[in-house]
Amino acid sequence: MLELMEWLAERGVTTVLKVDGDRMTEHRKAWMVIVSGGPLGDDSFFRADLTTADGCLDSLLAHLKGKGLSPFK
Repeated sequence: MLELMEWLAERGVTTVLKVDGDRMTEHRKAWMVIVSGGPLGDDSFFRADLTTADGCLDSLLAHLKGKGLSPFK
């Protein structure tokens, strides 16, 4: 995930990956990923709240692919 975040930052995309301790102890969707800006567009904003970091990564990669931006070209 850190390599992907760096790759996105080099392209002007702001990325946040967060885990919420309160949500974790309550067995709720504790992981969150947010991306915006850069080649995703000025009005772009993507957020996913999921139960695992891997889920956030998968969701983010699918979103990026849909926007025509992928580190796997």
